[in-house]
Amino acid sequence: MIKIQPEVAKQTKKITVITIGGLLLMWLVFLILHQTMPEKVPFDYTVILGGLAGSAVAVLSFLQLGLTVQKAVSTSDEDQARLAMKSGYSQRMMIRTLWVIAAIVAPCFHFAAGILPLLFPNTGIKLFYKWMADDSK
Repeated sequence: MIKIQPEVAKQTKKITVITIGGLLLMWLVFLILHQTMPEKVPFDYTVILGGLAGSAVAVLSFLQLGLTVQKAVSTSDEDQARLAMKSGYSQRMMIRTLWVIAAIVAPCFHFAAGILPLLFPNTGIKLFYKWMADDSK
């Protein structure tokens, strides 16, 4: 069992807050678009389920990144650290790719609602950089 370092846990909590905020905003946009164009933009269980699952994948991907960095910095062997980072990146991209395929193929997910949450953490980090970097929280 991997012990999660406090900084990884703290940043993952912040990413979770950002992702939930993005998810709620996305649902609001879907609802507004559905009200104006109900035949073109749905607002049903597929949007809700796609958003929830996509958000979970996004947050877990960030957590995996944090754990990979944690593992890489804990080793004194530079080659092992580099290998850990490459391996972690490959694993994250594979999981995200499989999720994108599932979001597109599975009828229980709205493809856009499933894929858009993958962008929330990166966008949130750029928008809330000072909050993410603040050590006092």
